[in-house]
Amino acid sequence: MRTRLINALAGAGLLLLGGLATAAEPLPLDIDNLKPTREHTIASLNTVELLRRHHYNRIRLDDALSSEIFDTYLQLLDPQRSLFSAWDIREFEVNRYHMDDHLLAGNLEPGFSIHRRQLARAIQRSNFMLAQLDKGLQKINLDSDQNIETNREKSAWAEDDDALQLLWRLQLKDEILRLKLAGRDSDAIIDTLGKRYRNQQLRLNQTRSEDMFQNYINALAQVYDPHTQYMSPELAENFDINMSLSLEGIGAVLQSDNEFTRIVRLVPAGPAERSQQLSPADRIAGVAQGNEEMVDVVGWRLDEVVKMIRGPKGSRVRLEVIPASNPPSDMSTREVVLTREAVKLEDQAARSHILELEHEGQSNRVGVIEVPGFYMDFKAYRRGDPDYRSTTRDVRRLLGELRDDGVTAVVLDLRNNGGGSLQEATELTGLFIDRGPTVLVRDSQGQIQIMDDTRSGIAWEGPMAVLVNRLSASASEIFAGAMQDYGRALIIGEPTFGKGTVQSVQPLNHGELKLTLAKFYRISGQSTQNRGVLPDIQFPSRLDTAEIGESSLPRALPWDSIAPVSYRHDRQLRSLLGALQERHEHRTASHPDFVYTRARNDLEREMRDMTLLPLNEARRRTQQQDYESRLLVLENQRRQALGETPLSKLERNEQPLSHGGSRTAEEIAKDPFLAETGKILLDVLRLNLDEQLAKAS
Repeated sequence: MRTRLINALAGAGLLLLGGLATAAEPLPLDIDNLKPTREHTIASLNTVELLRRHHYNRIRLDDALSSEIFDTYLQLLDPQRSLFSAWDIREFEVNRYHMDDHLLAGNLEPGFSIHRRQLARAIQRSNFMLAQLDKGLQKINLDSDQNIETNREKSAWAEDDDALQLLWRLQLKDEILRLKLAGRDSDAIIDTLGKRYRNQQLRLNQTRSEDMFQNYINALAQVYDPHTQYMSPELAENFDINMSLSLEGIGAVLQSDNEFTRIVRLVPAGPAERSQQLSPADRIAGVAQGNEEMVDVVGWRLDEVVKMIRGPKGSRVRLEVIPASNPPSDMSTREVVLTREAVKLEDQAARSHILELEHEGQSNRVGVIEVPGFYMDFKAYRRGDPDYRSTTRDVRRLLGELRDDGVTAVVLDLRNNGGGSLQEATELTGLFIDRGPTVLVRDSQGQIQIMDDTRSGIAWEGPMAVLVNRLSASASEIFAGAMQDYGRALIIGEPTFGKGTVQSVQPLNHGELKLTLAKFYRISGQSTQNRGVLPDIQFPSRLDTAEIGESSLPRALPWDSIAPVSYRHDRQLRSLLGALQERHEHRTASHPDFVYTRARNDLEREMRDMTLLPLNEARRRTQQQDYESRLLVLENQRRQALGETPLSKLERNEQPLSHGGSRTAEEIAKDPFLAETGKILLDVLRLNLDEQLAKAS
């Protein structure tokens, strides 16, 4: 009875709050008319069958999985538990152990029914927020002793309509305070939030049955693993466009993050990466075309934000970005202007530099090869062009040039390298070993394919390091893992992303299903999945591993291992690790950049852990001022140690930490992590020389 009442009231332009119906704007959307179609039913049955028969996990669709689907669906529809009440959840619970039965029978109505309630609640919330804003900010008390829990993923559901209304009041106060602390005046706050909620209303009123089906069927797909995804016909078309001649992008991989769109990684040599104004974990709050007015996109669906960002080649797009370096309560933004364009192969190509390093009183030359991605010009290769470009060909050529320039060691910089061609990962491994296995691929049937380097000869036999970070993924991890297993190179930097699975897109009668079919394993038998490749010598990271990486994704497939294959392992580097670690720690214990990065990480971790925030303006300002003063102290300590001029106040919207991609030779020379990697390699040379002298004597 209550479900029908809520839906009827919403459909008639009335809202149920605290047991009272309140007049609202007439809704053009008939919520009750959003129902599954025959195409949806067939697509759901096909999806169920593909998942049951072909997903790598081969999970049984039973009551246990039904419960997971139920929880995943609620999390997808209401991630911050601010729409559904405990009363709603108790009503939904009847479906917890029957989602499997409904899906096997092609019955989508239970999922649609829950989604219709979510839609009605979302409309209630936006109307409530607008009604509060219409009263003016002077009616909103920002001097109370109230607090708000900013991460409500595991909080208790609000008990009833009255409790939901109280929660919405707290959330509105929090939004107002965040904008106040970002420097907005009262009129600007009213304008920003008013537009935000009116836009949300507009989007809610445009909800289609297609949207509901996509959300519901993805609750099923996501319990298998985070990379398995149903794509509606429209989303599949966008997926297939992939930088076509007429529709270009900014070169950024985006992901939903509650009400925001978050940057996951930047495509090497793309407009976003070249701007050096964006970094992973930045959140996009607004999008504007050229000189048009900025559109607030907080609360928008990911596909809608992507549509806003895409556009004709050569056109400009402006982004309002909340930097990842901001503390949780700081909503101050920077505006980034980008010109849309395709990323050319030659812009992503590997390139080399030489580091001139002082080490133990001597000048040394260390070669650096930046590898932004594992690429291959397939079109040129297929037409028989003998000069086709590929990662392996370019790196081989650069190694020869560096050898001619007299370098004594080589660093392969794979930071921010998100992967690419598996074939290229295998062939690049072959430049540094004399034949042998490179990677294992295990399918859902347990069959294992061994990929090999069959060519004899080594392109570089000297000391080598592979520099990685949290954004080194997929093919990068395959290469780094092989170099570590063979003992051919030191792996230095941060634990890598942990993407060790293989996906394939399967067509359906309606849309497509991206399905995880296989898993990568190193030749040692260890998976690269979830844990990534752990470096031999670890550097501090400015990226939050709780937010970025495979392990941060819900229901990511676990790390595991299989039987290793036979390969020849050089244990020389392994015997030096203790001495290399000791020298590294001694060098960086007082190094300004390493000290600063570690201290800033500690400060930001402390701020992230403070999820209970005051809704008192004075207390919130004091909290932010304390953070900024502590950050200013750290920054000035670093500057003074480097002989730079201290700051009198903190520079807002600092530039993100940049490495890899489109840097100048001067920027590369000043990269402290790259320089330290070079010095570790020079330590290898020194220790090897000492060992040889000891044997000779």
